[in-house]
Amino acid sequence: MADTETVEAKPDQQKPVKEPKSVRVVMLALMITMMLAMLDNMIVGTAMPTIVGELGGLEHLSWVVTAYTLATAAATPIWGKLGDMYGRKATFMTSIVLFLVGSALSGMAQDMGQLIGFRAVQGLGAGGLMVGVMAIIGDLVPPRERGRYQGMMAGVMAIAMIGGPLIGGTITDNWGWRWAFYINLPLGVVALGLISAVLHLPKKRSKAGIDYLGVVLLTVGITSIVLVTTWGGSQYAWTSARIMELIVLGVAALVGFVFWQTKAAEPVVPLHIFRSRNFTLMSIIGFITGFVMFGATLYLPLYQQSVQGASATNSGLLLLPMLGAMLVTSMVAGRVTTNTGKYKVFPVVGSALMIVGLYLLSTMDTGTSRFTSGVFMAVVGLGMGCLMQVTMLVAQNSVEMKDMGVASSSTTLFRTLGSSFGVAIMGALFNNRVQDVMAERAGALGSKITEKSAQLDAKSLEKMPAMAREAYQHAVSSGIHSAFLLGSVVAVVALVAAVFVKEVALRGAGPDTEGSAQPPAVEAI
Repeated sequence: MADTETVEAKPDQQKPVKEPKSVRVVMLALMITMMLAMLDNMIVGTAMPTIVGELGGLEHLSWVVTAYTLATAAATPIWGKLGDMYGRKATFMTSIVLFLVGSALSGMAQDMGQLIGFRAVQGLGAGGLMVGVMAIIGDLVPPRERGRYQGMMAGVMAIAMIGGPLIGGTITDNWGWRWAFYINLPLGVVALGLISAVLHLPKKRSKAGIDYLGVVLLTVGITSIVLVTTWGGSQYAWTSARIMELIVLGVAALVGFVFWQTKAAEPVVPLHIFRSRNFTLMSIIGFITGFVMFGATLYLPLYQQSVQGASATNSGLLLLPMLGAMLVTSMVAGRVTTNTGKYKVFPVVGSALMIVGLYLLSTMDTGTSRFTSGVFMAVVGLGMGCLMQVTMLVAQNSVEMKDMGVASSSTTLFRTLGSSFGVAIMGALFNNRVQDVMAERAGALGSKITEKSAQLDAKSLEKMPAMAREAYQHAVSSGIHSAFLLGSVVAVVALVAAVFVKEVALRGAGPDTEGSAQPPAVEAI
C-alpha cells in the first residue's frame, strides 16, 4: 500500500481499518476547515461597507474580493499536486497556516492597499483548504463508504451560506470589522491541533521537482480568465482592448500549459486523468453546477429584497428553501450510494431537476409570492443536492490513488471557474435587461437611477419615487427571467454529460474492488 495514506492502517490489511473515534475527530477538523474556506467571503462581504468607511479606497473595493478569488483559483491545482508529491497532511496544515496568517494580517490592515495584499495571501492558503479536505477524505474513506459524509459537507455549505451574512453583521456591529478576519484564528488553531494529533499519514518525499513553468502558465491563464469574468461588462466593456488583451493572454497561456503538460516530468495537472470518461464528464458537470449555484445565490436575494420586499438583514435565510432541499437530497444521495454502490441516477436526476427549477425561477414576476418562489428554489436545491458531492466522489473514483490530490483540485477548480463565469455572464444579462427596462418604463430618470449599477440597495429603493420603484421591480423581474433562462439552457449540458456517465464500481463496493490501494477501473473516453 505504498500509495495509500490511512489512519493507523497496517501494511497487510487490504481495506483501511480506522478507529471510529479517531476518524470522527479527523472529520470534525476537516469540517471546521471547510467552514473556514466557505464562510470567509460571506462574512467579509457583510463587513465591507464598514471597512470602506474606515479605510477609504472605495474605488478599490472590488479588489478586496477579486484578489482573494484570483489567489484561491490559481493556487487550487498547485496545492493538490503538492499533496500528491510531498504528503497530504503537511501540505494541508501548511495551507491552513498560510490562511490564518493572511487572516491575521488582513485584520491588522491600515489601508485598502494592505488589505488587498493580505487578502491575496489569505486566498493562497484558501486554495488548499477545500482541496485538502476532499483529498484527505478520499484517502481515508473508500468511495463506497464516502457517501455517508456527503450530508455533513452539504450541511457545512448550508450553514455557511445561511449564517455567513448573519454572523458577519453581528461581528461587525458588536466587535468591529477586524474580527471578521480574527474569528478565523481560534477555529483554525482548533483544526490544526486536531489534525496534528489525530491524523497519522505517512510522509512522502518525491524525487521529482516542481513544474515551475506549468505553475506560471496555469496561474497566468486562470488569472486572466477570472479577471475577464470579473471586469467584463462592469469596469470595462466586453469589447474593450483590456478585455480582449486578457482573453488573448489567457487562451495563449492555457494552450501553452496544455502543451507543456505533455512534456513535463512531473506535470501540475497530469493530462492522463482526463482519459477517464467519468472524470472528464464530472469536471463538466462540476463547472455547470458552479455556474448555476453562485448565480442563483447572488440574484435570488436581490429579487426577494427588491421585488418581494424582504429584509436585507436576513438575506441568508432567503435561500433556506434551496439550501435545505440541497442538504436533505445530499444526505439521501449519500446514504443510497453507500448502501447500493449506485450513483449514475443522481447526476441524471439532479441535472433534470436543475433545468426544471431554473426554468421555473425564470417565470417569476412582480406578482410571484414568497411561497411560490420558495418552491421553485427548492426544486433547484433538490437538483444541486444530487450533484454537489457525487461529482467529487465519482471524479476521485476515476483516478489512481497517486492522483487523488490533482483529481480533487481539478474538480474544485472547474467548479470555481464555473462560478466565475456564472456570476459574470448571468450578471451581464441581468444588468443589461434591468437598464433597458428602466429606460423603457421610467425614461431618463430610469436610466439615471441605474447608470452606475443595476443592483440597488434598500436605502436607494426607499428614496426612489413610487413610479420609478415600480419600474425597477419590473426591471429586476425581467433581469431575473433572462439570467435564469440562460441558466436552464446551460444546465442542459450537465444533463447530456450525466447521460454518458458509465457506472464503474466504487472502490470498496465488492470483493473485486475492495481495498482502496487498488487502482479504480478507469474508463477511457
